[in-house]
Amino acid sequence: MMKLEDKPMGKESLEGTSQPLLGERHLANGKSAANGTATGSEKQKTSGSCSAPRKSHHTYSWQEIQRHSQEADQWLVVDRKVYNVTDWAARHPGGRKVLNHYAGEDATDAFRAMHPEPDIMRLYLKPLLVGELAPEEPSQERNKNPQLVADFQELRRSCEAMNMFDANLGFFSLHLLQILVLEALAWLILWHFGNSWSTIPVISVLLTISQAQSSFLQHDTGHLSVFRKSKWNHLVHKFVMCHLKGLSTNWWNHRHFQHHVKPNIYPKDPDINVGPLFLVGDLQPIKYGKKKIKYIDYEKQHLYFYMVGLPLLMPIYFNLQSMQEMYLRRYWADIVWVSSFYIRYFITYGPFYGIFGTIVLIFWIKVLESPWIAYVTQMSHIPMKMSNEENRDWLSTQVLGTCNVEQSFFNDWFTGHLNFQIEHHLFPTMPRHNYHRVAPLVRSLCAKHGLPYVNKPMLKAFGDIARALKKSAALWADIYYET
Repeated sequence: MMKLEDKPMGKESLEGTSQPLLGERHLANGKSAANGTATGSEKQKTSGSCSAPRKSHHTYSWQEIQRHSQEADQWLVVDRKVYNVTDWAARHPGGRKVLNHYAGEDATDAFRAMHPEPDIMRLYLKPLLVGELAPEEPSQERNKNPQLVADFQELRRSCEAMNMFDANLGFFSLHLLQILVLEALAWLILWHFGNSWSTIPVISVLLTISQAQSSFLQHDTGHLSVFRKSKWNHLVHKFVMCHLKGLSTNWWNHRHFQHHVKPNIYPKDPDINVGPLFLVGDLQPIKYGKKKIKYIDYEKQHLYFYMVGLPLLMPIYFNLQSMQEMYLRRYWADIVWVSSFYIRYFITYGPFYGIFGTIVLIFWIKVLESPWIAYVTQMSHIPMKMSNEENRDWLSTQVLGTCNVEQSFFNDWFTGHLNFQIEHHLFPTMPRHNYHRVAPLVRSLCAKHGLPYVNKPMLKAFGDIARALKKSAALWADIYYET
């Protein structure tokens, strides 16, 4: 754990890391609460481009920390240390909103979960240090169960001791090889047999499987679990997400990490912000019903989910969001990488189908892939509890918002091991080939603390999506049509 009396660190201390150095303008402001009991100067003085604040003995209560929970004033706690991340949020690789979601809260478990190399990350936190929790304060907010938090942290330490966070590069190399072989096989079939109608179904199936499996591989590279060296992970993630799938890595990171830190929490999880097309959970339908909002006949949303939600998630919703984000935020590297996806398709399939035909092929493959990805990602979340922010501990937050699908060889392959969604959320940087090892330990911990550990057959999980949408629609209708 980092000590307050640590000596300041110069630029050379961060050499060799892959993230941009903290400039002078990103150092902590050291704001003190209006009625706080902190001692010493009201502002931390900083010097040097990456030096730590001067020796500080500021101590804060949870009540004081919780006042700093706005976008323009964000404090959070990691390992009892208090950090002002307001200025750093704009440079946070996971996006500014992820930090804002934990402003005024204990972020210790979230910090450990999302960063595979926490010791390096603490170097970036060091200039943002403004104090620590007062000795009489608990390590977490008072509404949290300290024994549950301690037990989960002990579970994580056990996983680390068992090397469960070490990736098997052979596993992921074979996965990448599978994708490349499918892509090559599709082109060879087309080259050998020509672009007759009989080859189109075979090529479509091969490319659809390749695209779906690419989605699962980019989950690993996106969560920094395949290659421990960030520079390699960065390149592989760009290759898989941008070149193989044609989507922006920055868009995915900023969106998906919000989902991971606050799953099924309004309005922090973007994955449940699907209005006005769909109403999910209990709160959205009631809100729309009370305001007498009816953009669509929501009573039929479980039916048009099959006609709209399944086929258009990837080719329309995700692609337009990705392109919009790249353009508005000027993600030039992503634009170049994504362009290589389309260039590759036009070079490979353009001679057979022409420009228009190749565009149709790309759209068609994404339409076929879309139901696969929609089912795999939504079956573990839409049927689960959705709520406003309740400031729960990390274990409870993840378990209540996710569920698992039963393990089998086919289920593991079909879902890319995301059938272990609970373990994936609790340990997002754990390589997915180890989820089955930690699952019994997680189940035991949930049983100890009375938390539900939901594990379903796959077909039931698929059906629960429509049943959950139908239930939400009924809630909306009861309130909307009442006189």
